[in-house]
Amino acid sequence: MSDLGWIDAALTSARPQAVGALLRYFRDIDLAEEAFQEACLRALKHWPQNGPPRDPAAWLIFVGRNAALDHVRRRSRLAPLPDEAALSDLEDQEDATLERLDAADYRDDILRLMFVCCHPDLPATQQIALALRIVSGLSVRRIASAFLVSDAAMEQRITRAKSRIAAAGVAFETPGAVERAERLASVAAMLYLVFNEGYSASHGEVARRAPLCDEAIRLTRLLLRLFPAEPEVMGLVALMLLQHARLPARFDSQGGVILLEDQDRSLWNAQMIAEGLALIDKAMRHARPGPYQIQAAIAALHARAATAPETYWVQIERLYAALEYSQPSPVITLNRAVAVAKVQGPQAALDLIDPLAQRLSNYFHYHGVRGAMLLQLDRRDEARMAFDRAIALANTPAEAAQIRLHIDKLSQESGAETQSGHAS
Repeated sequence: MSDLGWIDAALTSARPQAVGALLRYFRDIDLAEEAFQEACLRALKHWPQNGPPRDPAAWLIFVGRNAALDHVRRRSRLAPLPDEAALSDLEDQEDATLERLDAADYRDDILRLMFVCCHPDLPATQQIALALRIVSGLSVRRIASAFLVSDAAMEQRITRAKSRIAAAGVAFETPGAVERAERLASVAAMLYLVFNEGYSASHGEVARRAPLCDEAIRLTRLLLRLFPAEPEVMGLVALMLLQHARLPARFDSQGGVILLEDQDRSLWNAQMIAEGLALIDKAMRHARPGPYQIQAAIAALHARAATAPETYWVQIERLYAALEYSQPSPVITLNRAVAVAKVQGPQAALDLIDPLAQRLSNYFHYHGVRGAMLLQLDRRDEARMAFDRAIALANTPAEAAQIRLHIDKLSQESGAETQSGHAS
C-alpha cells in the first residue's frame, strides 16, 4: 500500500457507517452524500499531516455533519428554516459522544442505508446502481462501465432511483425487530443481485464486471459483522466465495466458457474455498437452513470434489429437492433436473422438466438443459432444435458460447459419422 493508500482504505471502510449516520441526521440522500464527500476532502487535507484519527468513521460523521449544517444555514438565508422534525438532534453536533458511536446506531445506520437502496419501489437495476454509488462509493463512470452503458445513462438511472426514494417518503426511524428481519432479507437479496451482475460476465467483460463480485462480498461481509449469528448471512457469504473462487478456471485462453465439470480445479482459489466451507459448516450448525445456506451447501459439495466424477450428486439432488420444497420455483426444479440426470439418467431429468415447458419457454437455461439431456439420449435432431432456441434466447455472449460448445460437438459427431459412412 502506498504512503497515502491507508487513507483510501479508511475512507472506503468508513463510508457505509458515515453516510448511514448522515442520512439518519438529515433525511436526505443527496445531502448525506455531499456531506460525506466534503468530509473526505478535509480528511485528504488533514490526515496526511496529523495521522489517522482514533475513529475515522466518527471523525467523518462529525466533520460531514458540520459541513451539512453550514449548507443548511446558507440555504436558510434564501428560504425559511426547516422544521426541527426535519433534522435530528442537530444542537448536539459538538457533543463528544460523536467520537464513539453506539453499536446499535452503527448497525441500524448501515442497515438503513442498505435498505434505502433496495426499496421495493425500485427495479433491480436501480437498486444495484444506487447501492454501488451510495454504499460502495463507486464512481458513476465505473458503475456505467460495469453495466456496459454510457455515463449519462447511468447518472440518469441513479437520479431516477433517488427521486423514487424521495417520493416514497421512506421512514428513517430505527426499525423494530420484525422490520429489521424483513430489511435484512431484502438487503441480502440486493447484494446477491450485485454479485450476479459480476458473476454473469463473459470473458471479455470480466475485467470490468468481476469487481462487482468483490464488492458484493465486501458488503456482505459487512452485513455479517452486523449480524454475526445470522446463518443465512453466513450462507450468503459462503455462496459468493465458493462461486467466485472458480473464476480463474471458467474461461479458456480464447475466452471460451469452460463448463464446471471440465474446469481445472487446481486453478480454483483455495483460500476462498476454505473460508466458504468453514462458513457454511458454521451456518449449518445453527440448524436453521435457508435458501442461501442450501445453495452454499451445493456449491460446497462441488468444491470438496477433487475431480468431477467424485462429485456427490446424490446429496446435491437432495439439497435441490429441499430448496425446491422451501422455495418452489421452476428454475430450481430445472437445476435439480441436472442432478437427477447424474443420479437417475437423462430420461428422468426430461420427465422432470417437460412440465415446465410453458413457464420456461423463454428461459435460455431451460432449452440448454433440455438440449443436453436430449443429446445424452442420442436424440440429436431434437437436441439441435433445443440448442438453437437457447442461442436465440441467450442474454450474454458467455451464455451463447456455452451453447455453441454443444452445437459444435453435434457438428463434429455428425461430420465423423458422415466420413465413416463414406468410408464404408
